[in-house]
Amino acid sequence: MTLPDKIWLLTNAKSGSNSEAALDELQGHCGTAGLSIERTIRFPDEDIPTASELDAAGIDCLAVFTGDGTLNAAITSLYGWSGAVLVLPGGTMNLLSIRMHGESELATIIERYRRGAMRRWRPQVARCDAGDALAGLLIGPGTAWANVREAMRDGDMAETTAKASAAMTETTEGARVRCAEPRLGRREGYPLIEMTPSHRGMQVDAFHADTPAELAKQGWALLRRSFREGPHDLLGLVDRLVVENCEGEPLGILIDGEPASLGSRAEFGLAPCEVDLLASHHGY
Repeated sequence: MTLPDKIWLLTNAKSGSNSEAALDELQGHCGTAGLSIERTIRFPDEDIPTASELDAAGIDCLAVFTGDGTLNAAITSLYGWSGAVLVLPGGTMNLLSIRMHGESELATIIERYRRGAMRRWRPQVARCDAGDALAGLLIGPGTAWANVREAMRDGDMAETTAKASAAMTETTEGARVRCAEPRLGRREGYPLIEMTPSHRGMQVDAFHADTPAELAKQGWALLRRSFREGPHDLLGLVDRLVVENCEGEPLGILIDGEPASLGSRAEFGLAPCEVDLLASHHGY
């Protein structure tokens, strides 16, 4: 397909791969491919552009070179826009980029764009009252490890140590969560449940830490956001799932890595993304 040769670029200096050197590399790839970056928006110092701003500037493609959290904010804010979003691997885990382009590197993705080797696609998202997850959604006391990652990102070792201790306590002693409708897995619940949206349904994985060795492995996996490296059970593929806190407490969740909360019992379901993304891989 023919793709626009003029784009706007959204970046976030706090994302994992957004160094000045990385931005220079991206601009170099775009220049080689004949793409003109008409404007660079540096979030959060500048606001995410609105659909009306993009339309007024005659821009039909917004490239987003950030982590999954900022990607989520940008994409969901553009629901209803007639243009398309190009997801680029500008964060640490880049889960949505992997979903759209496989494990491809930045240069490869830009080259595919130049050749038009992409299509507009609206992937399935995992939807709940707190928002839509495009890459994945986590529920349970194990989400406390997100606070540790933030402290590590800020380079504060004392804060990292303190929050790691608090996260370990919350993971082992916090109220667990379980799948209520349909009834899947252990009735005593888990410290963490993950939902990954795909065209086949939401994959539900439940993570456990029943021994000191499993706890250590799980903590390290959560810290690195490599969740499936920790001990877990695959519970199935579903279109709808109700999750409840075993003790009636609010549900702590992470939507594409960003914290949110819900009541003690919440429904999650599949829904199509409401703006086009550009995909170059069969994905999931």
